[in-house]
Order: sequence, then structure tokens, then C-alpha cells
Amino acid sequence: MLKLGLIGCGKMGGALLRGVEQALGKNALSATLSDVVPAAAEGLRESLACKARCASPEETAAAAEVVLLAVKPGDLKALCESLAGVKGNRLYLSIAAGVGLADLESWLGSGARVIRAMPNTPALVGAGAAAFAAGRRATARDRSLAAKILGSVGSADEVPEKLLDAVTGLSGSGPAYVYTVIEALADGGVLMGLPRATALRLAAQTVAGAAQLVLESGRHPAALRDEVTSPGGTTIAGLEQIEAHGLRHALIQAVRKGSERSRELGR
Repeated sequence: MLKLGLIGCGKMGGALLRGVEQALGKNALSATLSDVVPAAAEGLRESLACKARCASPEETAAAAEVVLLAVKPGDLKALCESLAGVKGNRLYLSIAAGVGLADLESWLGSGARVIRAMPNTPALVGAGAAAFAAGRRATARDRSLAAKILGSVGSADEVPEKLLDAVTGLSGSGPAYVYTVIEALADGGVLMGLPRATALRLAAQTVAGAAQLVLESGRHPAALRDEVTSPGGTTIAGLEQIEAHGLRHALIQAVRKGSERSRELGR
């Protein structure tokens, strides 16, 4: 049985815990929950089918073999320092943006096994995209556990820590860019006479379907695009406008700026 502790019972922490429960089954998981708002921990506990209880941060860590740190970056130093004195050896999995492995290991004390991860909000519907980097003392089993936990709500890739800022700029912030694209596509449909609800549904499903086709076919997006771009047709006419107005450049620069901002926040 996996003994999992969750400190910070917000949306992302809750999504990861529910995903693990669904992946492992209620009888293969026990959870200890902690939050600065006791009602948040209690509400999450009531939504779980596995054995779960609420406790203080220190009690949560003491009871767990894996502790999910899902608090705000600004609250992490004090939390980790309070956990440094908890006896025993466990894996800490942090999802706080911009907080480096060296800081986490320093705050949690010598011997701490730490993994730093960057999930994203589609994890709430089991379609997340996460990446993680392992600390100096993390074991192969720790890496496997992190991949299982993060992968329970989507995909999970291990990367060198220096690339986590790029992950933040791409998949961490990326949903916001995609929501903007969906909204713009729907607005285009409304401009051309479609009812708002119909346009939004068509736009969202088009983006979801195109993404699924890329993932399941394994083919390059450019190859799939070419298949629907007939000479002199409607698609090439639209693509000409996309290039003219710089959508590709704007998205590339959005990832760059998001990555740079993540790097700044981690200093």
C-alpha cells in the first residue's frame, strides 16, 4: 500500500491525489492530508474512497512514504524547515513553480530525497502534461513513483532540472495560450454567423481532436496540416492570414517569455 501525504489541498494537489487513487485503487492507497484551511483538507478527505485522515504538516510527513508539497512557492521555505525535523526517510515531491532542488534539499535537511515537478491544470480532467527532475539523493524507485503519481493524471516526462523553466513556459503556461486560441477561433465563428455556444463547442472540440490526432498518430503536425491543405482551398487561405498576422511567432515568443519569467522567479 502506498502511504501518500498531501500538504496543500488545492485544485492541483487534489487532482493528483484523486488521480493516484483512481490509478491504484482505493485499497492500495492511504492518504494523510494537511492544509492551512482545515475545511479544504476535510472536504478533500470526504471526496476520497481510500483510507484518509487530516493532520498537521509534521504528522502528514511522518505518516507518509511520499509527501506531495502543493503549497505556494512563497510558503515553501518555512514549511520545509518545519518538516526537516520529522524523523524517518521519505520522498518529497514538490510542484511549486520556480523553487529549485538545491533550495528544497537545503531546507529539508541533509539526506532529503526530493523531486521537483511542473504539472499543469488539465490534470484536473486527467489530461495533464507534467515534467519532473530528480534531486541528488532521489533513487530509481523515487523516479518511478514520481512518474506514476504525475502520470496518473496525464503524461509525465523526466528532464534535467535546467529545462524545467522551459517546461513551465510551454506546458505550465500553455493551457492559457490554448484557451486564447479556442476563444479566438470561436469569435471567428461568431463573426461568420455561428451561434456563440455552437462556435465555442466546435472550436474546443477541433483543438482537442487535432491534439489527440498528433499524439495517437505520432506524426509531425506539419504533415497532418498538409493533408487538409488543398491547393487554392479554404485552409491555405486561412493559413496565409495566420502567417501574415504572426500567430506562430507570437506563440513561440510566449513560451520564451514564460520560460524567462519562471527563471526570474526562481532566483
